[in-house]
Amino acid sequence: MLHLLIEWTKAAAFEVQEYLFMCLAALRGTVTRPFYKHDVVEQFEAIGIGSLTVVILTGFFTGAVLALNTGITLDQFGARDFVGRLISASMIKELGPVLTGLMLAGRVGSGIAAELGSMVVTDQINALRALGTDPIRKLVVPRLLAGFFMTPVLTIIANGVGIFGGWIIAVTQLRVASSLYWSSIIEGLYLQDAWMGLIKPFFLGFIIVTIGCHVGLRARGGTQGVGRATTNAVVAASVGVIAVDFFITRLLITLMY
Repeated sequence: MLHLLIEWTKAAAFEVQEYLFMCLAALRGTVTRPFYKHDVVEQFEAIGIGSLTVVILTGFFTGAVLALNTGITLDQFGARDFVGRLISASMIKELGPVLTGLMLAGRVGSGIAAELGSMVVTDQINALRALGTDPIRKLVVPRLLAGFFMTPVLTIIANGVGIFGGWIIAVTQLRVASSLYWSSIIEGLYLQDAWMGLIKPFFLGFIIVTIGCHVGLRARGGTQGVGRATTNAVVAASVGVIAVDFFITRLLITLMY
């Protein structure tokens, strides 16, 4: 039993080491040549535009159900008029970044792991190396840049759509005046809240893409290995999103509040 525990610890430490090495190589590839501009633009479209539908739907229904639930709770204190303030703070500070990150972990993380894993098991990665092309610069760096910069954009869209969905429910179901809803958002939202909601997605996008790339490049065992890599990427990226969200939130609260 002790032997198995030691072997598992060694394997986990080795995976973390390889992940850090890949992240360092990818970061170095973002500031040194060669730079594959066309691949970057392609990944911006695949990760950003391709994820727009699922992010909009997630944000809208999250804001709507949040309005329904908080309306019932606020009624107990006679504070239904503050539903807009509660929805905006919840979406911008926490739910928007986290839910967007989880959606991207399921869509983008799995896609990256499957794509790179398929290239590994079919020896396409070795072919790139044989042609003198660095797989990290060619495959990882474009995805890293796209995930890093598009996740905050998608989060802002999710926040806006979520607040809009909450407005629809507040006006139609809770009978809150439209002007009162928007004024409560303006009065209750602080600059620190906006910064927190804008800073966290950068870190979440980095974690999602790098985990997907690492797991995909480490895929072994043919098509079954690609399936395992895809599953592992989604699980690891989802857990990473939640864990990083906690630590970044704790840090930002200490620095800004």
